[in-house]
Amino acid sequence: MQQTADIISLLRSQSGKFPNREQLVADYVSAHLEDVTTIALSDLAKNVGVSEPTVIRFCRTLGCDGFRDFKIRLAQNLAVSIQYLTSEDISDDTTAADVLSNHVLGVIIDNLRLLRDQLSSDQIDQAADILVKARQVAFFGVGGGSTTVAFDAANRFFRLGIPAQSQSDGYLQRMLASTFGAEDVIFAISTSGRPTEIIHSAAIARQYGATVISLTNPDSPLAAESDLVISINMPENPDIYKPTATRHAFLATIDVIATAVARRMPDQAKEKLRRIRSSLLTVNPPTGHQPIGD
Repeated sequence: MQQTADIISLLRSQSGKFPNREQLVADYVSAHLEDVTTIALSDLAKNVGVSEPTVIRFCRTLGCDGFRDFKIRLAQNLAVSIQYLTSEDISDDTTAADVLSNHVLGVIIDNLRLLRDQLSSDQIDQAADILVKARQVAFFGVGGGSTTVAFDAANRFFRLGIPAQSQSDGYLQRMLASTFGAEDVIFAISTSGRPTEIIHSAAIARQYGATVISLTNPDSPLAAESDLVISINMPENPDIYKPTATRHAFLATIDVIATAVARRMPDQAKEKLRRIRSSLLTVNPPTGHQPIGD
């Protein structure tokens, strides 16, 4: 059987397909996931009513080297899965549109208030001073949330006349970082500040003289590889169905920095924005104040 890190899913998908004695072990493990991560082999065999070799065969059927390897894999799997296994079902009244909107929007508003308290005006000013002089800027993000923020950031900055792009592929991040120099800026975005790809890319960029700004957790490895850290550490809401809180905080922070940059170069910013608006006349006729684009 092919090895997999998701022991819990494998237990579920193979239930009923194990040999009879091993199925007894599978049933017990499924019902006592947390307890099994710390149990001794002899105790598990005794509790199930099978021999120790049967437990070991069960572990190997799952693709593990043995009982110890099985417990390590299960513990790792359980550490990231427990909140999804133990969360309460949504009650009927939480599906009402007004309750859902109040819950989701209320959390966003609370997070933005927390962001306002966390954001450092000195860090914003330093970032704006660096970016306004940049020859080009590359926004790096990996994974769903940071990638989306990086794309939005590049979209905000090219409108101001600053050559900007976003990159989420780890290989291309490294390649692009190696072409940057003293007048260029890498803007790295990461909630945890721990993805290897983005940390290595930041180190490569600095090696060649580029400036690295990071929007991340201040105590992270990415922060240690940055010339300037814009510190954000948002608590995640326990509701597993709601999108991450940090995404809204990151998007708002990018808007703050972009506005600070635009105000430092008003003539250029206004002219570039005017040109963009003019280019859209045939597809978006003027009807008063509108967002640029659609």
